[in-house]
Amino acid sequence: MVIQPEIDTLLATVDSKYTLCIISARRARQINDMIHGVRDQAVLSMAPSQIASLTSTKPLTLALEEIASGDVSYTRTADSFK
Repeated sequence: MVIQPEIDTLLATVDSKYTLCIISARRARQINDMIHGVRDQAVLSMAPSQIASLTSTKPLTLALEEIASGDVSYTRTADSFK
C-alpha cells in the first residue's frame, strides 16, 4: 500500500512529526465539520449519488493533501499552534 502524499513530503513542510500530527488532526476536524454541515443542507436539495461523491474522500486525506501542497500553514506560539 502506498500512502499519498508521502511522509517525506509532509515532513518537509513542518518541523516535526508531532507538529504534523496536530496540524493534520485539527484541519481534518475542520473539514469533517464542514462536510457534515454541507451534507445536512444538501440532503434537502441534492440527489443521494451527489452527496456520496461529495463525501467520498476522507477528511484526514484531504488535510494531508492540503498540508503537502502548502495550503495549510501554522504558527507556533508559546503554548500551542495557531
